[in-house]
Amino acid sequence: MANVRTGRRYRANRLADSYDVLIVGSGIGGLVNAALLSLLGQRVCVLEQHYTAGGYTHAYEREGYEWDVGVHYIGDVHKPSSTLRRIFDVVSEGRLQWAEMDAAYDRIILGEREYDLIAGTENFINGLVHRFPDEESAIRDYVALIRQTSYQSSRFFAGQAMPRSLGRAYGKSRSLLLDKHFFQTTREVLETLTGNQELIAVLTGQWGDYGLPPAESSFLMHALVAKHYLAGGAYPIGGASAMARSIIPTIQKSGGEVFTYAEVEQILIEHKRAVGVRMADGTEIRAGRVVSNAGFLPTVNRLLPESARALLPSQGKDKQIQLSSAHLCLYAGFKGTPSELGMTTTNLWIYPSEDHEGNLKAYLATPDEAPFPLVYVSFPSAKDPDWENRYPGKSTVEIVTVTQPEWFGEWQGTTWQQRGENYESKKRELSEKLLAILFRRMPQLEAALDFYELSTPLSTQFYQRNEQGEIYGLDHFPQRFDHPSLHPQTPIKDFYLTGADVVTAGIGGAVMGGMMTSSVMLGPVKARQMMKLLKSWQPSDELPA
Repeated sequence: MANVRTGRRYRANRLADSYDVLIVGSGIGGLVNAALLSLLGQRVCVLEQHYTAGGYTHAYEREGYEWDVGVHYIGDVHKPSSTLRRIFDVVSEGRLQWAEMDAAYDRIILGEREYDLIAGTENFINGLVHRFPDEESAIRDYVALIRQTSYQSSRFFAGQAMPRSLGRAYGKSRSLLLDKHFFQTTREVLETLTGNQELIAVLTGQWGDYGLPPAESSFLMHALVAKHYLAGGAYPIGGASAMARSIIPTIQKSGGEVFTYAEVEQILIEHKRAVGVRMADGTEIRAGRVVSNAGFLPTVNRLLPESARALLPSQGKDKQIQLSSAHLCLYAGFKGTPSELGMTTTNLWIYPSEDHEGNLKAYLATPDEAPFPLVYVSFPSAKDPDWENRYPGKSTVEIVTVTQPEWFGEWQGTTWQQRGENYESKKRELSEKLLAILFRRMPQLEAALDFYELSTPLSTQFYQRNEQGEIYGLDHFPQRFDHPSLHPQTPIKDFYLTGADVVTAGIGGAVMGGMMTSSVMLGPVKARQMMKLLKSWQPSDELPA
């Protein structure tokens, strides 16, 4: 049986005598931050309250099956020259390997109509032009726009790598430096390109990757996701847990460690300076600097002492700070190999119709009657070439949809696995509805079903210690990027933020958050050394063990 737990179990007597940096939370942003600092000679201690490291990149195991909880696919990493691939190569020192997915990485299903998104710019364009022959000009303009936006996004986020005062000044000048589409919603921008609502629905068919439909989401966020996958998707060989497992040795090499079962009760602030943390067992760990990778609102609301919270204001203009949507995820296990069961690596995005906003509105108003506005289906066992070495004769599927935390409010505060029959009955009902959608598309899987378990916002809240079971931290409205507190450097001396909330959602956004925080912490000279390290990385001729 494979062991998917990573990190070392916390004990006070296992702590080193001193650390340069403490990082609260072992999500991918925190691990990247820790590894980059470690490569430049700092001793870093990462503290994770969960039983395994990795945050949303960890793997979940039950009844002889394994699923990822958030790493469904990643773009760009199968291209050795891409920035994201170079960061992963450096922080893992080449240990992390990737498997490219099928050319059709996403299938957008609107009612009964299916549209494949094909890897490669011209393939992507030609596939859509074949289905929308009168929209070739709009499709080409769209692809050019998301490419330009992605390329220029470094100018949008440049302030995040600067000291806080300079970053805030830079942020105020962005509207003069960038085109207006950086500050508009996805729908506002796309409707300048085409009036074809079916095409707009296909182009925004990945909105579940950032949690907001096109009328509400930042076009910048949409463009970054769409461009991220334009060359196709990839998956970590060895499963999601390979990510943390491959990065942790880099942290340990410099005398650092990644501890699990390490719950931080409070960040210690003295004279407006972060000096360490107090653990749930009462142990105080001191360090020169402290970083929170726990998310902005959990940090402000729970980790900071009340006297320090006013220094990181969590309020601003309307909709600047708002939690992202919650989700349901059905983890299903099947008897039979992926090939025997006809599984491919193509993700399915299933919608009732092309009206994304209308479908979501109907569902939020009458969840028991309206269809799910979005159902995402992923086949992790088909994506991982190493799967059959670890789990021969088995396969897994994940089915994800959106939900509201308040729909589970009557069980708030109850203990995991002790929430009573009404809760279990609700989970069975939702599970059966999600399975019916899967079996309608893939009827051959019904007889092979061996196990399933549903996670709700309560599950997410329990394991991730977030506010309400949200999946993407803060929502990605256009105004979100103007909030002054969402910067790696805080007004509290020697206290920093990292992860997706300081940049954007997703694995790529969190990784860039880790790099931005490292840049600010290192200062100009050492930050240049970090960039040189990233640019000069060359893979070894010998594959890592």
